[in-house]
Amino acid sequence: MKQKAYAAAGVDIDLGNKVKATLPQLLASTHRKEVLGKVGGFGGLFALDVKKYKEPILVSSVDGVGTKLKLAFALDKHDTIGADLVNHCVDDIAVLGAEPLFFLDYLGTGKLEPHVFTEIIKGFARACAENNCALIGGETAQMPGFYQAGEYDVSGTIVGVVEKSRMLNGQKTIKRGDVVIGIESSGLHTNGYSLGRKIFFEQLGYKPSSKVPGLKKTIGEELLAEHISYGPLVQKLLKKFNLVGKPNALKAFAHITGGGFVDNIPRVLPKTLDCVIKKGSWDMLPIFKIIETKSGVPDDELYQVFNMGIGMVGIVSADKADAVLKFIKSQKHNAWIIGEITKGKGISRVE
Repeated sequence: MKQKAYAAAGVDIDLGNKVKATLPQLLASTHRKEVLGKVGGFGGLFALDVKKYKEPILVSSVDGVGTKLKLAFALDKHDTIGADLVNHCVDDIAVLGAEPLFFLDYLGTGKLEPHVFTEIIKGFARACAENNCALIGGETAQMPGFYQAGEYDVSGTIVGVVEKSRMLNGQKTIKRGDVVIGIESSGLHTNGYSLGRKIFFEQLGYKPSSKVPGLKKTIGEELLAEHISYGPLVQKLLKKFNLVGKPNALKAFAHITGGGFVDNIPRVLPKTLDCVIKKGSWDMLPIFKIIETKSGVPDDELYQVFNMGIGMVGIVSADKADAVLKFIKSQKHNAWIIGEITKGKGISRVE
């Protein structure tokens, strides 16, 4: 049978349709009762149950995985990338108190490789199911000549909801003397990989398969560690400590992504207060100890590029800090009191 002209040009529509035919089974675990229609429509349908809210506020975010993808290409391991993206997006809206409703993905590649596509989608589906978030649609683009062989890019958009009266707004509620709690990350999460890859593979001369003293896994496996979702934890914390009719114990959360402590925490601070993070107040993950001791990069920059072992911070009233910390640990997350709120100009600094 003669190959179709479009396939000969590098875009195999028939292969794309064959691969996408498996999507209903892959996405079944992410179904929520509010989802309408079938996978493959021109638009995903979601009927928000407005009876559950007095004033529902939709919260959305979009992101990618960045150059962490280079590790997935090098190791030919693609099952965690989708989960990284979902969990990152969940964490971005969790800081406002929002719970995720649905997620849409975008995958662009030069040549569609069925096993790679399937692994990525499995990662999306697994993470969506774990976050009670429906995967209701997406786009897969075959663009020959646009990407290098064996490479692809992914991005995702999430939509969540929060009751307006329950939405977190640290700029109105944070006060001097509030305590900063840091919750442990699993590694670099999805930020700092351009510098991280340069440090490990160019400067220190390691390969993704290299075993390094102090690390349980290879460098490649450590760098591919899955981004943690803090969404379910945040929802449990809010239900327990921010009771209707009482002052909120939890004032704000900040997702420690690109920009580290320096650029992310000020996003929730009042202009008259500073956040002071104390170095050494948490048990730093071994991979960050290696970066700190061997990279030669000044600490000021490290704490602005990497999460340094803290993936999410919560700003809490001082009288509830111990109880909040105890609860976080009971949910199988390591956490520490890592700083405080002081008089200032709306900046975050690491001392």
